[in-house]
Amino acid sequence: MIDIKVIGSSSKGNAYLLDDSKTKLLLECGVGWRQIQQAAEFKTSEIAGCLVSHEHGDHVKSIKDVLKAGIDCYMSPGTSNALNIEHHRIKGVQAKKPFKVGTFQIMAFDVQHDVSEPFGFLIMNQAGEKLLFATDTYYIKYKFHGLTHIMVECNYSASILDANIALGKVPQVMKKRLTRSHFSLENVKEFFKANDLSKVEEIHLLHLSDSNSDEALFKEEIMKLTGKPVYIA
Repeated sequence: MIDIKVIGSSSKGNAYLLDDSKTKLLLECGVGWRQIQQAAEFKTSEIAGCLVSHEHGDHVKSIKDVLKAGIDCYMSPGTSNALNIEHHRIKGVQAKKPFKVGTFQIMAFDVQHDVSEPFGFLIMNQAGEKLLFATDTYYIKYKFHGLTHIMVECNYSASILDANIALGKVPQVMKKRLTRSHFSLENVKEFFKANDLSKVEEIHLLHLSDSNSDEALFKEEIMKLTGKPVYIA
């Protein structure tokens, strides 16, 4: 059973801890190191690795502390170059080339965001559970089979964003950036429709916008569409 602990999930900072009782894996390190330590019950030496999707601060805030703690950090060469940190624990990985961290088999895949080389990750354990992690992307071009856990960004709703722009709460220029960098409720629904959800046990919606989202609405819409338990990170 994969246990998912949310440490932070917003534009202020993102980090999640996975534990399948054999391996602990950190997804992102965009919150303070102290928060990560607390989430790991101060047993950070048990964290086998950290996956980094891209170089934005809300995903890598405490990377220097994570590296200092002896935790290998896996990312694309593009992300590594953008971070400009030389460290033997930074491990460059290639899209669609599986690698192992403890008992997890992981495959990175390319996603669409306004950065150098962003990744999503497909994470499998020895029990055959399969978790998809994708954040900060406006589109996922791949289809996945046999997923049991989905952690996916659902940042904003196009209709809420348009209403906020009409009211002058959000500048028009924001729309262009959001639609080319973040996953909307509408696109998330299309993604779910295109994929095999038959084995999915739980869906976690990540990185909701403070002003352009509606937690209750998003949860209800995705539950209605998928028939699966939905959690808001």
